[in-house]
Amino acid sequence: MADVEQNVAVPDAAGNGSDAVNGTAGRFVSSPEGTALAYGSLLFMALLPIFFGALRSVGCSKSKNASDMPETITSRDAARFPIIASCTLFGLYLFFKIFSQEYINLLLSMYFFVLGILALSHTMSPFMCRVFPANLPNKQYQLLFTQGSGESKEEIVNYEFDTKDLICLGISSVVGVWYVLKKHWIANNLFGLAFALNGVELLHLNNVSTGCILLGGLFVYDVFWVFGTNVMVTVAKSFEAPIKLVFPQDLLEKGLDASNFAMLGLGDIVIPGIFIALLLRFDVSLKKNTRTYFYTSFLAYIFGLGLTIFVMHTFKHAQPALLYLVPACVGFPVLLALFKGELTEMFRYEESSPEEAPSKEEVTESDKDK
Repeated sequence: MADVEQNVAVPDAAGNGSDAVNGTAGRFVSSPEGTALAYGSLLFMALLPIFFGALRSVGCSKSKNASDMPETITSRDAARFPIIASCTLFGLYLFFKIFSQEYINLLLSMYFFVLGILALSHTMSPFMCRVFPANLPNKQYQLLFTQGSGESKEEIVNYEFDTKDLICLGISSVVGVWYVLKKHWIANNLFGLAFALNGVELLHLNNVSTGCILLGGLFVYDVFWVFGTNVMVTVAKSFEAPIKLVFPQDLLEKGLDASNFAMLGLGDIVIPGIFIALLLRFDVSLKKNTRTYFYTSFLAYIFGLGLTIFVMHTFKHAQPALLYLVPACVGFPVLLALFKGELTEMFRYEESSPEEAPSKEEVTESDKDK
């Protein structure tokens, strides 16, 4: 997925700003304090969606609400994903080479404006439920689109929401307008964190083997596109959309108007994150009131990302984060399971997709037939 990169000068909304440069040729040399603050902030921001997204994925797997229903990734999906991602990445690279970067980013801004508002609204919803005053009326609404009539009528969209959801949507819209008009790095990060948290929460691996296939395939993908070509770095620097977290290395010198950014792609958060979330659900399935595999993989992620940042800072070159994250996030939990004698149990753990899982009514009827 997107790599970890340092010293990227990002243009402002008017198109001003220096060209993207690497750490050795940049116009601005960040202070050690500014660099440490940027790297530490990226690491902290990366941990937030993984931790809270994993916790929310446990409740999400039991939800009956259509909007909270997770998307299950099978082994076939996992095997195809690196190929699809490679085609998409190279396609974007060609688009940026052939067409005007300004118009492409304008279209992408509008697309991610809508997606970002919805993602941020969904992220804020549990918090809003806690702070919403009890004395205010919380009215229920339903958005329903159907096709046909009579017995042939079928639902196209059936979305239920309430006043709290509308408030979340309003706040998110303000952030969206801020992002479109200013492209400010804080607005970018709010959307990026929302995308990452929703990804970890709603994308579910069906078993550990599928996770190993997905992470293994993207390990090769990441290494090839970063070390083998300039495609990944070019797209990451050209793509003005909240698909990466950024933090200024010159924040101490320039404040909120800083423009020299270190960045971390959302793929380096979501892909390991959905594997860590799977291990948390595996912990829950063991019913031992421990979260051993979750905390082990979570600490492994911190170690892997920290190692990525250290190598990047040492060699002054963009690094494919999955090169370090995949061995850490997969290796540590597997070694722990081997040590505890639970390796077979770990790889036998299976999650069925929501469509395949029988409802309570079906289970009851089956019991009656017996």
